[in-house]
Amino acid sequence: MTVRSHRELAELVRELLLAGHLIDRSGMPHLIERYGRDGMAEVAIAEWMGASPVYSRRMQQLLDFESSEVATICKNIQLDIGAPLEFLDFRFTVHHEQFAEFQLAHCGALMDVEPMGEDYVFTMCHTIEDPTFDATAAATNPRAQIRPLHRPPRDPADRHPHCHWTITVEPEADPFPYPSEATRLGRSRAAQLPLAERPSDLSAEDGVDNYRGPVEPDLRLSRFSSATLAAIADEVNLQGHLLARSYMLAVADRSGVEEARTVGGRQACGVAGVVAKRLARALGVTPDLVGLAEVLSVHPLLNPRTYAAFSVYSDHSTDAGAGDGVHELSVTIDACPALDEEDGLSWPSILVDVDDRALTAIAAAVVPHSRVTRADSDPPVARWVISVDPDGEAARQFDEVTLTEFSTGANFAFSRPA
Repeated sequence: MTVRSHRELAELVRELLLAGHLIDRSGMPHLIERYGRDGMAEVAIAEWMGASPVYSRRMQQLLDFESSEVATICKNIQLDIGAPLEFLDFRFTVHHEQFAEFQLAHCGALMDVEPMGEDYVFTMCHTIEDPTFDATAAATNPRAQIRPLHRPPRDPADRHPHCHWTITVEPEADPFPYPSEATRLGRSRAAQLPLAERPSDLSAEDGVDNYRGPVEPDLRLSRFSSATLAAIADEVNLQGHLLARSYMLAVADRSGVEEARTVGGRQACGVAGVVAKRLARALGVTPDLVGLAEVLSVHPLLNPRTYAAFSVYSDHSTDAGAGDGVHELSVTIDACPALDEEDGLSWPSILVDVDDRALTAIAAAVVPHSRVTRADSDPPVARWVISVDPDGEAARQFDEVTLTEFSTGANFAFSRPA
């Protein structure tokens, strides 16, 4: 990661949480197309039940807030790509170690689905939420239950807050079984990576390195040190890869691995372009290869480097984007855990072997007249060259990117400081 200011790192992590949420939004249209609304819901349930318990435990360990109390569940939700800060505006009240409640003052996911009709709202807020909320809670305490006081479909139509839930530990309840989907995902290379490290070249003194203590109802990422924010960024990016892998595993169960890789490529393409646009705006980059190198350096498709060993080089420097006059970028990937998943169900593996349009989607989002070509690679596993053709036509936006832009998250503007 490029060394950045404390404020920029906090803003970047907030963007990456929202980027993770958009992964799901990118994937759902392809499920509806193949399986209908009910089949989409079944895959979505398996997707979240597989990924959320795995990465919840990782974040607890990284920030040292492991416990069996409801406060830990609240903290997990705040740092979960399923609930990006402010876009899903969770408001928590912890009453004691076995009881809490939360309201959603704003639910971006609901804003996405309400235009699709009440049936889709019910599918998301009832069919999908009931098992997946409990799976997330069970990663902390198998006897924790998340139950609604009210939830959509909204009645009246403008009801606020959008929903209201309780989190309760029921000591006499049967424990929620650890999801088989999470057990399977836990065997993957992604899940078995060591926890993200705090870079030594970033300050550990400009914030805290843990989330011990009470839940902060309006969590600000700037509470964490720069070094810790960089580690959180890597873990959030890994959440995205775990979620995408869980999604593809669920598709493979229904339609086979090859179909899962095809759908995974379309998912990657859609989210890659939308997230590149958001990152370019958030970072304030120039619409040239220097700016593109900045976006590529932090894009969740190419991170964390411990899982996906991508590198970006300019044509005149080993430090991509340094100085002016960059005429060409090279993007390479070396042997890495992402290419070593036995079933090939990872975005990097798909980029190398099946569908590399996601890189074109990223490039076009920042530099409309860019061109991405696959090049000979020795010794990297694969290499792509990105150049600019100022006299050519601007690249056409892929349909997958347009589909993902249906989400209000594509243009959501944060209003609170990070």
